[in-house]
Amino acid sequence: MMQGPGSLDRMATRARTNEQSLLGELADELLRFSKRRHASVEGVELEASAFKLLWVLSDGEPRTLRELADELGLDLSTINRQVNAAVRAGLLERFSVPGSPSRPVRPTAEGGRLYEHDTAIHADLLRSVLAEMGADQARDLIRSLAAFNDAYARRAPQRHRA
Repeated sequence: MMQGPGSLDRMATRARTNEQSLLGELADELLRFSKRRHASVEGVELEASAFKLLWVLSDGEPRTLRELADELGLDLSTINRQVNAAVRAGLLERFSVPGSPSRPVRPTAEGGRLYEHDTAIHADLLRSVLAEMGADQARDLIRSLAAFNDAYARRAPQRHRA
């Protein structure tokens, strides 16, 4: 049975509507997810920016401001402000490297202590969320997030930061 031109238009409209619905649902869920801020979790002590800096530095490797900016996808001026605030708060320290003009940063003992404290709170929360979801759904979520992040990294143009 042949379909007329009107039915093709209806199919194209339906496809656009389904795509718009899918994009809208994704945007809604990403917005809900982004609202789950570090600082809004009961009992955490670090500001979100300090937690992220300490998370990057938790591998024990000191970083320059440029390296931190690249790893966190932030402008150098933003990282500079965040690092300065973390240094003033006693969470990070700058140190000299012989023969290098840059002064990398590393966590202080207090920064490490607070990072471990907040990480434990987040881990407890995530354990309870994953337990509520169930193992299969949790594994599916992790696989789907990995696939989404990988596809996004392949498709999204990289912005060069100052």
